[in-house]
Amino acid sequence: MTVRQIALVDVNNCYVSCERVFNPKLLNRPVVVLSNNDGCAVARSNEAKALGVKMGEPWFKLNDLAKQHGIIALSSNYALYADMSNRFMSILRRFSPDQEIYSIDESFLDFSSFSRKDLTVLAHDMRNTVLRCIGLPVSVGLGSTKTLAKLANHCAKKRPEFNGVCNFNIMDIETLDSIMMQIEVGEVWGVGRKLSQKLNDLGIMTVFDLKRADPAQLRRHFSVVMEKTIRELNGTVCIEMEEIAPPKQQIVSSRSFGMPVTTIEELGQSISLYVSRAAEKLRNQQSYAGSLHVFIHTSPFRTDQPQYSNGFTVPLPSPTDNTTRLASIAMWVLNQIYKPGYQYAKAGIMLGEIVPAAGIQNDMFSNMEPDSKSDRLMQAMDAVNKKMGKGKLIVGSQGYGQPWAMKQERKSPSYTTNWDELLKID
Repeated sequence: MTVRQIALVDVNNCYVSCERVFNPKLLNRPVVVLSNNDGCAVARSNEAKALGVKMGEPWFKLNDLAKQHGIIALSSNYALYADMSNRFMSILRRFSPDQEIYSIDESFLDFSSFSRKDLTVLAHDMRNTVLRCIGLPVSVGLGSTKTLAKLANHCAKKRPEFNGVCNFNIMDIETLDSIMMQIEVGEVWGVGRKLSQKLNDLGIMTVFDLKRADPAQLRRHFSVVMEKTIRELNGTVCIEMEEIAPPKQQIVSSRSFGMPVTTIEELGQSISLYVSRAAEKLRNQQSYAGSLHVFIHTSPFRTDQPQYSNGFTVPLPSPTDNTTRLASIAMWVLNQIYKPGYQYAKAGIMLGEIVPAAGIQNDMFSNMEPDSKSDRLMQAMDAVNKKMGKGKLIVGSQGYGQPWAMKQERKSPSYTTNWDELLKID
């Protein structure tokens, strides 16, 4: 039987690495990247981790530590990270056409048809190519299943003796089992902290323990996912490659505000902006939405202030991807749930009941006909924003200025996506 050859390629500390590519002064320095509104640490360099900075720790609590050790904090630069991710994925496609983009910094590749090649050598070639072309350090894990490839990637990243590449497929069973005995069960893909505690209570402490567990019994304790995980650890393929990501069944767009919002006008601007972003994603995957949910709430952390939260879902009379139509409905919903006298911290929308645009069927009592003029307007808006930059053409209800917008006071330039912010060498 032919052994599957699945690789997981992962960018080491993606956000920090992207920042360091364009600012070498950050190398070997403690660096953290902050969440929306510069709130919490969502990425940490190894130097910052060594100082005790925890994932999700609020930045204001780190002020003294930052001054003492010179920790550098940066706002999340989403445009930069997304563009570097696209370049990273493009380079990987040179090595295998069978690719599944798992996240912004991770990709599965199927090398099963490359059986005559030394895949360890090929993996090192991939690492060197990515580093040479875009400056990002990556780790590569190889296994006969996606779960094993993910675990091998963990070893490649954490164990220096592998030099960035760990290939489980060339190890004998005794060596592989020995490695699994040294890894906590929480490191298995899909297990995590909560499930690992429950597994520990059953006496399952390491990856090897989970591999040797009875899949049918643990399925009764947990779910079919746990059964698949155990079988994958034993080399049985249960999770196939998804070369084309399935369309999203829900699209959520929301942000915390950079300052408290009190008026319905400013809330309306934010809701309109979020609808516009979600509708653009909807059109990109060639889908229509059948329902719209709008929500607003105050900050649960400001216990000294009055608290209020509300949300409301409306079924659409006819599925649509039209920004202006969705924005109009969202404004109506906002008027139903808004209450004056509160300081709102966050708002958002969710598009649901998403269906393919092809062959859409309207309600038999609906009098809504296909609107070619409206479709052309949306196509024109998307084309202008794609060519001239996001947000160049907007619906009027989004407003201008947006003082409530997310704070990014520590953001680095958009080196690769904005002509005015290109890197300049003096």
